[in-house]
Amino acid sequence: MLPPIEAIDGQNRQLVRKFVAEQWGSSLIVSRGRVHHADELPGFVAFAESGIQGLVTYDIRGMECEIVTLHSMLENKGMGTALINRVVEVARAHGCKRLWLITTNDNSRAFRFYQRRGLVLCAVHLYAIAESRKIKPEIPLTGFDGIPILHEIEFEMMLG
Repeated sequence: MLPPIEAIDGQNRQLVRKFVAEQWGSSLIVSRGRVHHADELPGFVAFAESGIQGLVTYDIRGMECEIVTLHSMLENKGMGTALINRVVEVARAHGCKRLWLITTNDNSRAFRFYQRRGLVLCAVHLYAIAESRKIKPEIPLTGFDGIPILHEIEFEMMLG
């Protein structure tokens, strides 16, 4: 059974801030050249006695909602899906027509995960990570399976 999912708020924001820094090296997230302070964004978090088990943050701009961060400590248990579903609900309630996110070229598990949840690979931004590293030098040079992290991979879900 999944732990309860709650909105990020003033009471849990400090724990979220710490978790974001642990998982992404800092609270700074860069996607498509835009800088996000993930620890300040709205989102959802799942807590258990052992701490945060899942987190998603998002940014709504106009008619689009970007998932900025998504992390589950409980893989293959439905946590990531539940978190995405909460953001889809919020995006629809705000009248968004498109939900989108960026991952990196090394994250092939994410490619499968997002496609199984109805997101479509819509763009490959070649060598975009070099620009992101100018803003956030903590981005590692290599990622999963020793693959060089070079490109931003964009997924989307139309909400209309």
